[in-house]
Amino acid sequence: MKKALVTGITGQDGSYLAEFLLTKGYEVYGIIRRSSSFNTGRIDPIYEDPHVPNPRLRLIYGDLNDASSLNHAIRTIQPDEIYNLGAQSHVRVSFDIPEYTGDVTGLGTIRLLEAIREAGLKPKFYQASSSEMFGKVLEVPQRESTPFYPRSPYGAAKVYSYWITVNYREAYNLFACNGILFNHESPRRGETFVTRKITKAAARIKLGVQKDLYLGNLDAKRDWGFAGDYIQAMWMMLQADKPDDYVIATGETHTVREMLELAFNRLQLDWKKHVKIDEKYYRPTEVDLLIGDASKAKRELGWEPKVHFEELITMMVDADLAAEKERLEGVRLKR
Repeated sequence: MKKALVTGITGQDGSYLAEFLLTKGYEVYGIIRRSSSFNTGRIDPIYEDPHVPNPRLRLIYGDLNDASSLNHAIRTIQPDEIYNLGAQSHVRVSFDIPEYTGDVTGLGTIRLLEAIREAGLKPKFYQASSSEMFGKVLEVPQRESTPFYPRSPYGAAKVYSYWITVNYREAYNLFACNGILFNHESPRRGETFVTRKITKAAARIKLGVQKDLYLGNLDAKRDWGFAGDYIQAMWMMLQADKPDDYVIATGETHTVREMLELAFNRLQLDWKKHVKIDEKYYRPTEVDLLIGDASKAKRELGWEPKVHFEELITMMVDADLAAEKERLEGVRLKR
């Protein structure tokens, strides 16, 4: 049985990846940070899902800014595959805490790679790279050969992680891949990210719980896909005959304004009556247009997205509406 070690397992991608790997018969180990409150909500259902065969999921304490915990985990588990999904991943927040973002998102990767090297093991390694590395884009669409021009501390940290992964692949003959994933969303997306912020607000406004939604740049264009599709691409990269780097994207771009229209129309609402612009949500340096070319992944891995933009937004709105109704019913019953 293969063993996989996943950082960021409690996040959106980590939870989908854990479910997927379990269905493939893996034993999955997830690194979680010690906290005064539990943050395992996204992966709790895995323990209860009867459709996942032989669920083997173990959580261990560790942190990407603590090399000793990473060394211990890798030496103890001796994983066949390592997926580095952990990061301070909020782009706007990275301007507020740039040093922490660089430490976890950037240096955290080299701590993992060094732990692998020092242990003398040869697991396959996946690094979660990001379309934010392209930043002020120098080519449209963006592909594996497009130069990087990051426009945030987060993007810069991801560029460091990308190149150090390539360096360790070439220097130590490590099977290491970068997945340059464009924006990918789901009902499990964090509530501070613009997609989930919009779908959750639409549901709350429909139910009379919330009146207004405050946003920043409505003209920013992104290539949005479904996280459940994208985590399969991660796994496919590590099953290939040789390690390489791949752009994972839908090849379509949409504005935040388009997303607003879809989400609010789903609930028969006029977004213009509820959305307010707040300058605090603007980034000091903006990324205006991201659109990826995933033809290499399709050609070499056989990967392509299944869920389209409209389906994705509908899925998220419906999930948030159902969750908000359930929450309100719980509040009513407690009275």
